[in-house]
Amino acid sequence: MSNNPALKKEWKVLEQHAREMSGQTLRGLFVQEPGRFSQFSLSVDGLFADYSKNNITAETLRLLLALASAQKVTDWRDRTFAGGVINTTENRAVLHTALRRGANDTVVADGENVMPFVHDVLNRMADFCARVHDGSWTGHTGKKIRHIVNIGIGGSDLGPQMVMSALKPYAVKGVSVHFVSNVDGADIHDALSAVDPEETLFIVASKTFTTQETMTNANTAKTWLLQRLGGDAAAVEKHFVALSTNERAVRDFGISPANMFSFRDWVGGRYSLWSAIGLSVALGVGFKNFRALLDGARAMDAHFQTAPLEKNLPVILGMIGIWNRNFLNRSVQAVIPYDKRLGRFPAYLQQMDMESNGKGVDRDGHLITEYETGATVFGEPGTDSQHSFFQKIHQGTDVIPVDFIAAKQADHPYGHHHTLLLNNMIAQGQALMSGRTLDEAGGDPNRIFSGNRPSTTIILDRLDPHHLGMLIALYEHKVFVQGIVWNINSFDQFGVELGKEMAKNIEAGHTGQMDSSTAGLITHLGMKAG
Repeated sequence: MSNNPALKKEWKVLEQHAREMSGQTLRGLFVQEPGRFSQFSLSVDGLFADYSKNNITAETLRLLLALASAQKVTDWRDRTFAGGVINTTENRAVLHTALRRGANDTVVADGENVMPFVHDVLNRMADFCARVHDGSWTGHTGKKIRHIVNIGIGGSDLGPQMVMSALKPYAVKGVSVHFVSNVDGADIHDALSAVDPEETLFIVASKTFTTQETMTNANTAKTWLLQRLGGDAAAVEKHFVALSTNERAVRDFGISPANMFSFRDWVGGRYSLWSAIGLSVALGVGFKNFRALLDGARAMDAHFQTAPLEKNLPVILGMIGIWNRNFLNRSVQAVIPYDKRLGRFPAYLQQMDMESNGKGVDRDGHLITEYETGATVFGEPGTDSQHSFFQKIHQGTDVIPVDFIAAKQADHPYGHHHTLLLNNMIAQGQALMSGRTLDEAGGDPNRIFSGNRPSTTIILDRLDPHHLGMLIALYEHKVFVQGIVWNINSFDQFGVELGKEMAKNIEAGHTGQMDSSTAGLITHLGMKAG
């Protein structure tokens, strides 16, 4: 039987249902169904989601869940949690969920119960954090570490940086965390300008310890450190640690294997926050709070594993995304956190979603021509975004679904600010849903709002480590559900390779039959290939 979802009868029924729903508006649905809020909302351990402002009915959800069942979402979910090889192109299990499981659990991958390894790394991270925080780990000159510089890229940067920003109120006093990812020299320059070499610990985060951007920045940091600490190579061991699987390369760099924190191939980069890659977070907010982050994610894992589909929040949100993308032809998804500290969350989701599901080949190796896959994700915090791109969201010719995210309780003392913030978020959702007619606009067509623009509102009890972990895991599982329905492998990322290969070819002078644009740009920039 084909895994192509567009050939399934459930897909065809949804296409017909979309045609039948085309005359319905959200404003009309709320008039017909005054109980929509209670019917289309769910609460999971302090995380609440209202998805009533989407163009759905109970029948829509029933049909969407039938498609999820036809595509065997629960079977794939169970295989994933059990350590099955679901990353078929790279022949790997996908076990970032094991990183937040309990020490007494059993998860087998390649014949090994991976939980002892997972908790050995966590215990080493906890011990290392304690030594840095209590001052028993010092720099080369005996000074306490006060600056952490995380050098990584992609998932080795986006996740830790997003979490550190979100959990700023939980930051360890006297420790500042900086992030360097871009090979642009301005990035490493700005970070080095802000720290004292005697009080700085560099975390080099690279699975292979060969990632060009990361290792270029790491070597620049190493040169800078040695220049300022008298050139003693022994200083490297006191100021650098590695998050990697390549012990030889780590040792060659000058880092002791004792200061290397490892992880396995079944941890994908964009899902690696929960692994040793989270060391900068553990150092920045304390290991206890890092553990709470893991526990929050585990709570969402448990919900995803056990809740029936009709009460399963990641499944429901994932299938509403399928409905918008494939049946209502909405190709863009906005994510708007009404919390300044979640400002990096949309960028984090861009990688999670677009790197996972931005695929044009299915799991069976066939080009996808009969349906569309992953949405384009973007976003900025409210209320700033209201004064920039919300014009297009409200009155543009494209309908862009929006996820609003907020915390019920503020983490600052200015309660009236928080009330204004939440007022704005709620009003935006209402305005997108209801719009404004020509009569309501006083006859001025410029002030017409078509309305009927969908949104989902997610509210955390508070933005703390536990609920942040839940939020991240919610989106992880949502992306997973959509990938299964689209019959794609959400866990490889070959799309990042070609441009990097070509950059290396230009650097090495292996340009082959270079096109005139590439040759002209090299000449214009005064560069010499190779």
